Amino acid sequence: MHVISNKKLEEFYEIHSDAKTPLDNWYRIARSAEWRNLAEVRQVFPSADLASNSTIFNIKGSTYRLIVSIDYARRIVYVKYVLTHAEYDKEKWKDDPYY
Repeated sequence: MHVISNKKLEEFYEIHSDAKTPLDNWYRIARSAEWRNLAEVRQVFPSADLASNSTIFNIKGSTYRLIVSIDYARRIVYVKYVLTHAEYDKEKWKDDPYY
């Protein structure tokens, strides 16, 4: 999969250094994946959830949330948000028109 954009991941772990290794691992796995649907995503990330047009990954247990949009046909993963669990619970990310 082509992941757009790793920069959001890097910006997040510059602030939350404990997220670096799990985000790097997610990025490495996603880049080498050829997912065709959510079931295939869940083979690698069993806790991945679908919420409207977004796929949500638990990062570092349930400490952080990674919210992406996956275009399976074009093999593109768009990184939308990387949030702490507290930020995720506020649900402001749901105000995104592409949610």
